[in-house]
Amino acid sequence: MTTTRTTRTTEREHALATTLRETITGDVIDRDDPRHDEARRVWNGLVDRHPAVVARCRGTDDVVAAVAAARRHRPPVSIRGGGHQVAGSAICDDGLVIDVSGMSTVTVDPVSRTARVGAGARWADVNAATTPHGLAVPGGEVSETGVAGLTLGGGLGQLQRAFGLSCDALRSLEIVTADGMVRTASPTEHADLFWAARGGGRGIGVVTAFEFALFPLGPDVAHSLVLYPYEDAASVLRAWRDLAVGAPETVSPEFALWSIPPDPGFPAEMHGAPVVVVAGLHAGPAEDGIEALAPLAQLGTPLVDVTGVSDYATSQTGSDPLFPSGARYFFKSHFLDRLDDDAAAAVLAADRGRPTPQSLVIVRTLGGAIDRVGADASAYAHRGARFNVSIDAGWTDPALDATAIGWARRGWESLRPFATGGMYVNFAGLDDDADRTATFGAHAARLDAIARTYDPDGILAAAGARHEAGPRPS
Repeated sequence: MTTTRTTRTTEREHALATTLRETITGDVIDRDDPRHDEARRVWNGLVDRHPAVVARCRGTDDVVAAVAAARRHRPPVSIRGGGHQVAGSAICDDGLVIDVSGMSTVTVDPVSRTARVGAGARWADVNAATTPHGLAVPGGEVSETGVAGLTLGGGLGQLQRAFGLSCDALRSLEIVTADGMVRTASPTEHADLFWAARGGGRGIGVVTAFEFALFPLGPDVAHSLVLYPYEDAASVLRAWRDLAVGAPETVSPEFALWSIPPDPGFPAEMHGAPVVVVAGLHAGPAEDGIEALAPLAQLGTPLVDVTGVSDYATSQTGSDPLFPSGARYFFKSHFLDRLDDDAAAAVLAADRGRPTPQSLVIVRTLGGAIDRVGADASAYAHRGARFNVSIDAGWTDPALDATAIGWARRGWESLRPFATGGMYVNFAGLDDDADRTATFGAHAARLDAIARTYDPDGILAAAGARHEAGPRPS
């Protein structure tokens, strides 16, 4: 909640804005600017925070100047990349938002199979640049997701079992630390920062660019979306579980309890009806993919089987309309080592009372390339888990806030007995839900030590702090 503003507070905020206007080339948007409401808005409409100043950086020099202003005036700080992070950590109350969303250039070198990606880019930008070359970075499942937030938190996605997490594809990154230095972090330079950036989330500095390794893929890929009757959910989940355990690493099978979207491709009377969704994408030649994905449509009697081929960039946009910007979201997740009959029953039970057709329970298959990175080789703390289960509430009416968040929290609690105790930082509820022991496990102490090394005065500490973004029903 925004603090009570005093004359002294107003003077400090004015001084901060003045310093920024004198030192950066990008826009400086304070509370009196008519663009303030637009500048503080992020993808998750549940997040309603009021920063003192938003500094829209045009390049690395602007970021250095913004960090210097933070060091001088000591406001709370948050860092905005794509603005898609569910918890809304891109925006702080009464502080400085260092906004790098305009730094979104993607440059591809198809010979070295690398891409340099600005920290404000979204996966749509990356896919558009890499797909024509038959190359890809393992990204997320919605193309509007920001590259920075997903990667710094780990980066689950449809290519994860074949190529690993998004953070596993990192070769280096450019980062501005709290002392204002521009550093390159890689396996051979500032290796501690590089370790932390791969799954350690935010709070270690302001990343301005990523260098990713690219993997051969496409341009065309095979992908599958199969709908089964909701009343068959138990049998389909058991069959899906058995399939997922033995699936080739070129496929990362997904199972969801959801609702039929209001798509013209479905009869109007079916819109909003509960349904089982099974999906996958083949990370290999398209001509081999149809056969590899065929078992996804053999788990029962499908209502709809949408298996086909398209270019990779297009395949990644299919879910975008189902998660529109400005709607309200609350996601919480667990990692599971196994999905036995009791755990499967708990997944089905968690779906009961789903508050809106936009809400869902989704199970993602892990393993494969994720496990080929050592457990302590990066800050990502959940190598070895077999599944991730996420309870995703989505709604538009603010009057449903308590109902929707309460449903997700209760479902998450009901699955706790079957979970590892770990939680994916990108699906950790609101910022205050992201318990460091759950999200970073044994790596939390090392992450804290690295943060103290590069930011001993806590200049950017608020960028990793927890903020309340909405109601907390029990």
